[in-house]
Amino acid sequence: MIDRIIKYAYDKNLNPELGFAPKTVKWLMSFDKKGVYLGISPLGEADTKKYTGYTFKRCPDLTQPELIRIKGSHFLIETCSVVALFGSEIQDSTERKHHYFTNMLRGADEVIPGLCGVAEGLENDHTISAIQRDLNDLKAKATDKCTIRLDGSIIVETEVWHNWWRNFRKSIFASDVLPHQDNSRMMVCFGTGEMCEPKETHPKIKGLADVGGQPSGSVLVGFDKDSFSSYGLEKSKNAAMSEQTVAAYVAGLNDLIANQSQRLVGARMIHWFNHSIDVEDDPFFWLESSGEQEAMDAKRRVEELLASLKGGKRPDLGCYSYYAINVSGSGGRVMVRDWMQGEFAELVENINKWFDDLSIVHRDGGGIAKAPKFLAVLGATVRDLKDIPAPFINVLWKSAIKNEMIPHTALAKCLSRTVMDIIQNNPSNHARMGLLKAYHIRKGGNPMSAYLNEEHPEVAYHCGRLMAVLSELQSAALPGVDAGIVQRYYAAASSTPAIVLGRLIKTSQFHLNKLGGGLAYIYEQKIAEICSAIKDAIPVTLTLEQQSLFALGYYQQLAKDRGDRAAKAAAKKDAAHNTQEDNNNESDHSKSL
Repeated sequence: MIDRIIKYAYDKNLNPELGFAPKTVKWLMSFDKKGVYLGISPLGEADTKKYTGYTFKRCPDLTQPELIRIKGSHFLIETCSVVALFGSEIQDSTERKHHYFTNMLRGADEVIPGLCGVAEGLENDHTISAIQRDLNDLKAKATDKCTIRLDGSIIVETEVWHNWWRNFRKSIFASDVLPHQDNSRMMVCFGTGEMCEPKETHPKIKGLADVGGQPSGSVLVGFDKDSFSSYGLEKSKNAAMSEQTVAAYVAGLNDLIANQSQRLVGARMIHWFNHSIDVEDDPFFWLESSGEQEAMDAKRRVEELLASLKGGKRPDLGCYSYYAINVSGSGGRVMVRDWMQGEFAELVENINKWFDDLSIVHRDGGGIAKAPKFLAVLGATVRDLKDIPAPFINVLWKSAIKNEMIPHTALAKCLSRTVMDIIQNNPSNHARMGLLKAYHIRKGGNPMSAYLNEEHPEVAYHCGRLMAVLSELQSAALPGVDAGIVQRYYAAASSTPAIVLGRLIKTSQFHLNKLGGGLAYIYEQKIAEICSAIKDAIPVTLTLEQQSLFALGYYQQLAKDRGDRAAKAAAKKDAAHNTQEDNNNESDHSKSL
């Protein structure tokens, strides 16, 4: 995994080097060469409330141990509170960082003439007051980052300070460095396999605060407990990496989290390919995307791409590989929950299979329901998305990517929510019913279709169909009834059908007598046909898997009947419309004669 992330960093030209990192800045403070303050400019696009800021790709950056060592601030880019003492409460530590910031500007004056003047201005009470007024007028926050423009040039965008900054970083721990290379400190690099002097502490990974990580970042490689000191190795020597390797994997992972990840409840799904790929060809995008992309027929797109790959129309994609990581945060640590890699063609085929297995008839019987996005499938198992544990997300994600079995826990969660929907007369959830169907397909043994299967071999499935027909019969005979047989008996019928369904079949005779005529005959035929499939062998009890088949039979029978009724109504309406048109034509013809 580490070597793939390192390769990504170099392929993307991220220029990985410790001491440098991308940073987003919102405010630009302008000075002339004499240190005279000229004003503040916002950076980035303006939205309804604030400016979004601009991300500079290569900024000076210090790790937490380095900041602790110097007891100071960052260089060139810092918060408004540090640079301009801006904010309601300025503590002694903030003033100390402010003075350290201006002292670093003085130190860099040797390579950037004019910074001494800027430092003097930032320590002038009149200038600081002017900056604070401007920040207040722009509704800036004390935690917003700002940087300096000197005589029309944004310093952080230049390269003139880079060598000065490298030497400054080396000086931080200069007293800890041996005067000559000690071969006993050399180890095999975990990321490259080459000999290196290992970096003892690694920078933090950003962007996981919304999935359990800390806002300041979380460590991927860190060993801070005595139990991690095996074989006399301390800290990150347990996974030895050179400073350059560390810089590369940190830069790569930070970029992937920022640009190639999707938040799914309590985890982030990161993915990329070994070559650049357009968004419209990205199967992960169809699987993950939501919002505006809901209108896109993901199933159709993945089928088209799969056909192109098999037909040799896209040889450029045929040799591609994919990589995927499931990560979350746990306080100060990055939790890597899974790592997957494989061939692009295999990925497309697996996602196509995922959509196929989830496909289910629309609740109204009007064709197949739209393919659900992965987040909708997760939501089908719980009342609230926040109730989903991260390990469960990972297992279900792997089922989609690797064409593995649906976990039994997903079946139990889906079935519980399905029974609740039916009893409360809520519209059936397509993703929920599709996941029940997908479970049986991937487990094997049950031929499952998106539509009603009148030849299904399982008695439990036909028991569910019978429950649906008996419910419709009651609704036809007693329209507007407050608590029908579904609300009163579904839960019991789906677990102990022999006791409940026999009683309901006897009661159905009353409903048939009330209907009379052709409608009663139609329902009698339906009940007889389903009973023939059951073969007078209604089970006494049903297992959890059989209860899910009961639910699918119930759902698909209702969808079939609703679709039939809608088709008949539409045909009747068309016939009436055609008759009216014929009458109008005859009338017009008579008038012309």
